[in-house]
Amino acid sequence: MNTKATRKRMISCYAQIINDNVLGYKIPELVKNEKIKARKLSYDSQIYLLMLGQFLHVFSLNELVDISKIYAKELSRIRGITSANLNTFSNANRTRAPAVMEKFFWIMYDHFRKQDESFVRAKHTGRLSRFKLRNIYAIDSSTITLAHWCIQWAKHRQHKAAVKVHMVANIASRLPHFCVYGKANEHDSKKEDILFESLNAGDIGILDRAYNCFETLYRQSQRGVIFVVREKEAMLHEVIESAAKDKLAKNIIADETIRLTGVKTKESYPATLRRVTAHVEINGNWHDLTFLTNNFEWAASTIADLYKSRWQVEILFKELKQTLQLQDFFGENENAVKWQIWAAFLTH
Repeated sequence: MNTKATRKRMISCYAQIINDNVLGYKIPELVKNEKIKARKLSYDSQIYLLMLGQFLHVFSLNELVDISKIYAKELSRIRGITSANLNTFSNANRTRAPAVMEKFFWIMYDHFRKQDESFVRAKHTGRLSRFKLRNIYAIDSSTITLAHWCIQWAKHRQHKAAVKVHMVANIASRLPHFCVYGKANEHDSKKEDILFESLNAGDIGILDRAYNCFETLYRQSQRGVIFVVREKEAMLHEVIESAAKDKLAKNIIADETIRLTGVKTKESYPATLRRVTAHVEINGNWHDLTFLTNNFEWAASTIADLYKSRWQVEILFKELKQTLQLQDFFGENENAVKWQIWAAFLTH
């Protein structure tokens, strides 16, 4: 197999994607106030080459630099992309603010949304098809392991370095709605407030028990956000009201109205909660799971279905890790890692 010919065809496909879809004129607007000036490698070329690295699934910055030099003529026809020396490219990834890449990602996201509303607001299917006018979001995190365990800023365990991506994902379109990064050893609930702020009144947020912070949940409930979250083990509470067994759906074990009685939790969430215990199938096995929600109107089976839809974000994380270059990073610096992750998301 002729690797050169294959890559040349790939670059031709890449050229169509960049020339027809990417709003390159927005990049100079984003970087005009940046203190670090681009001399040998423009911000445009840096962004496009990092996307090319994802498209070709290259394993190192050395390889990406070599490709940019071998195909310098072809790349120059794609928005004037210029090749760069290894030190120049590495320095750009290390010193330039990855917020540029992040902002450009959301500009492109908004651009595609305006072109076609269904790009983001896809229709809900199956039992969730009743939610035609509501946005349903899954809130979860995924740990991305870094190859060099000695990276101090991302120290996770004794012989492991990693970063954690916290994401609000649209259930229907299976696309990121909001992302934020944190240390891998930081508890998920630390990012819960900022993740919830991306939701509006009437939106539905579905969370795993790691994000079960009652203080945050109460604040979000007060501003009209609906949540469904797994119950923590040994949660202290009292049952105020319980639905009759004969009125429950087949897979529903209990549907109760409760009040928290823990010393701290009753202050954090002073209102009543709905507690639904359901028999749910996970990977072919049946489990009894208990959910908490601030919605008292929908059927208990609907609450269980909503939580089950949260697993769409797991599919998204799996897709991102398998199809993009998020196993081998081009640099050990925090900025370089973030540049690569946002380039991966944009390419996706």
